[in-house]
Amino acid sequence: MTVCFFNRLKRFRFFDIIHNTMRFSRREVLQLSGITTLVVMLLPRVAFAARNDLTSVRTGLQPGGKTRLVIETTVRPSYSLSYPAGQLVVTISNTAANTALKSKLASGTLIKSLTQAQVGDKLQIIANLNKSIGEIPKNQIFILEPNGDNNYRLVIDFTAGTSGVAQNTPTTITAITQQKKSVIVIDAGHGGKDPGCIGKGGTKEKDVVLSVAKKLKNKLDVAGYKTYLTRSTDKYLKLAERAELAEKYKGDLFISLHANANPSRQMKGFSVYTLSEKASDEEAQKLADAENAADKIDVSGFEQFSKDIRIALSSLQQHAVAEMSEEYASSCTNYLKKASITQQPGPSVRHAPFAVLRSTVPGALIELGHLSNAGEEKLLKSSDHQDKLVNAIVKSISNYNFEV
Repeated sequence: MTVCFFNRLKRFRFFDIIHNTMRFSRREVLQLSGITTLVVMLLPRVAFAARNDLTSVRTGLQPGGKTRLVIETTVRPSYSLSYPAGQLVVTISNTAANTALKSKLASGTLIKSLTQAQVGDKLQIIANLNKSIGEIPKNQIFILEPNGDNNYRLVIDFTAGTSGVAQNTPTTITAITQQKKSVIVIDAGHGGKDPGCIGKGGTKEKDVVLSVAKKLKNKLDVAGYKTYLTRSTDKYLKLAERAELAEKYKGDLFISLHANANPSRQMKGFSVYTLSEKASDEEAQKLADAENAADKIDVSGFEQFSKDIRIALSSLQQHAVAEMSEEYASSCTNYLKKASITQQPGPSVRHAPFAVLRSTVPGALIELGHLSNAGEEKLLKSSDHQDKLVNAIVKSISNYNFEV
């Protein structure tokens, strides 16, 4: 009984609670096994964090020579970093080591090997480095929310040297001309016989998004990107055709522009979505159903897509593409909010099975606002507000890493 009780104490951390808060010795704690129930009743209520599991560890190479470390866990990680000589140590609370897990190491990074160590209830991921690094700036560390087949991902970018910031990395969007030109495919939703949603004042979604798409293309062209529109006129395109164009143009990023409608005339604000086979919420699913209904495609049985698009769907579920889509969507949301553009209440980034996003190209669907809201309808058709939206999206693209 004493052994079982001791194991149970270790598992739920009662051992340390009793030892530390009630000042019993460890031997005395074991002697309390006969009054387990009383001890538990006397203890204050303690909130125990959900146990976390490690599901993946991988590295990648980013533009500017940055090394990327991605640690994936089932629960949002609580972490800290330390910098012993020749190492980067990531400590994650309330997480068990997964020694059966094989790390995926990309070539050309600063990480030559990765190991795991269990320290109490904390997991340490130890990256053995080829070169020394300094403290990594906070803006180069972020957590991506679950998306599709992905769990929570702690993403850490760093370079050699004392600053932790890449040297000679282009910091302005004009510097893109010195690198390989990233390809942006801009999709103006709906078109032709499909007007999309229509505001009370008669504003059609297809017209608003085409205007914004053209402005966005012009701005990105000036910034040095290579851009394509899925449609430049009032033309109807099936959703699969739009996804195929993203593939045809070998896009590095696919942005589908839309305007929203809601039964509540009070609802307003932009929202950003990425592809997931399971919607993040009921509203996201309803929106996906409405958008997908544009050409009657049954997104549950994607046999109706061409072979290439079906292959693309499988590819999109791979970690790299899903991560890049999520990263861009998060960045886009932040820059739209920084531009003082109202965000629709709810999650920062939503997920749903949008047919138009089914390709191997990382992408997001941006609902620019609600035509069903009279005030926002006026904004969406105004040139000044469209420019405001475009400027924020351009900033999100210029600050986006195009490789994992």
